[in-house]
Amino acid sequence: MDTHEVNRARAKLALFVADVFASVPRKDQRAKGDCYLRGLMLDGRRKSIQPMAERLPDGNEQNLQQFVNQSTWDPVPVRRRIAQRMVPLIGPDAWAVDDVSFPKDGRMSVAVAHQYCGALGKQANCQVAVSVHAVSDTASCPLQWRLFVPEQWAHDAARRQKTGIPQEVEHREKWRLALDTFDELAGWGLVPPVVVADAGYGQNADFRDGLSERGIGYVVAVRSDVTVHPHNAKPVMPPWPGNGRKPQPRYRDKPSPVAVLATGHGRQAFTEVTWREGSRGPMRSYFLALRVRPAGVKARRLAQSAATARHGSWDGVLPAVTLLVEWPEDAEAPTDYWLSNLPQDTPTAELVRLAKIRWRIEHDYRELKHGLGLDHFEGRSWTGWHHHVTLVTAAHAFLTEQRLAPKADTPDSPSTRPSTPSRTC
Repeated sequence: MDTHEVNRARAKLALFVADVFASVPRKDQRAKGDCYLRGLMLDGRRKSIQPMAERLPDGNEQNLQQFVNQSTWDPVPVRRRIAQRMVPLIGPDAWAVDDVSFPKDGRMSVAVAHQYCGALGKQANCQVAVSVHAVSDTASCPLQWRLFVPEQWAHDAARRQKTGIPQEVEHREKWRLALDTFDELAGWGLVPPVVVADAGYGQNADFRDGLSERGIGYVVAVRSDVTVHPHNAKPVMPPWPGNGRKPQPRYRDKPSPVAVLATGHGRQAFTEVTWREGSRGPMRSYFLALRVRPAGVKARRLAQSAATARHGSWDGVLPAVTLLVEWPEDAEAPTDYWLSNLPQDTPTAELVRLAKIRWRIEHDYRELKHGLGLDHFEGRSWTGWHHHVTLVTAAHAFLTEQRLAPKADTPDSPSTRPSTPSRTC
């Protein structure tokens, strides 16, 4: 946005700030929040504090530095209000789980480590955060963030103290952080219609089981080497000689990788599905949905533990889910795979639409990073990072609201966008 556009939106922004930052106790802090949001939305290559302060007529670098890095205002109620405000507006079809990385130099930025950096596509020095987004075909918005604390930070008292990591914050795997986030959002009265995620999460049997235990439906990507049994496969009880421990029921045949199972059905088993209208026309490909039983040591242990807790014993039957497979017309073999615990009668077209809906959060990340400076924060502290991410989320939410306003002359507003595709197209 240029200066004229920002000034035109000042009155609406003031009302937005008054609502979203109502939990911030001091009037001068809320005024700094308004100023920071304008700085994020103004055109400019860098959205760190110094260049933003220089661009703003009321910008004061020292005040903004203090507001972001040292001020004690709690970002959680602000994010809560943003989430409660945006979910009804967006009307999400799913919540998308993802993680985002922030390349960094040095070793003193909070939670920085040499780890996989999605922004660079390789191992690098970076921070990583887990995010959950409300997603529809026409809009999306981050609902909550968790900064991933690598294991080497768990007992590094010097760095933890210097960067201000709270004592109760420990190392937790990213999939656990995602489940923690769902629990927190549920405490805010927000429950996902369906969860979608890439294979970094979908591959994890613990993550899928955690969603099922919470009663949350999912459509999550998996790799081609995930092993499954056909739906109609049945475990058998090995003979027991009469002494020693009784054997557990086992499936007679070894499980197959999903790639082998899908290819074995042949291309003729796949049907064409159109899931949305793209910029170059309808988005189409060929898909097959099969009922399967995910295998593997972890899946077996989770199934046995759940059955034993409920019934006192286990008959060896692994839970059934739906495997969705994509085989594009120009590909020699299937290319993409998803697992879903949605009801068995869910139409294939609906599974496809949900599996593909993660494309919306790429819009989030482009705007959050390139437009609003999500990864431009130059401070090192836990407090500063969470304040900055919250303020960027607020700026993104405000802009999303303006785009969705009935009279907004933008492709994403209800008055100008095409009608939402039906759930069976």
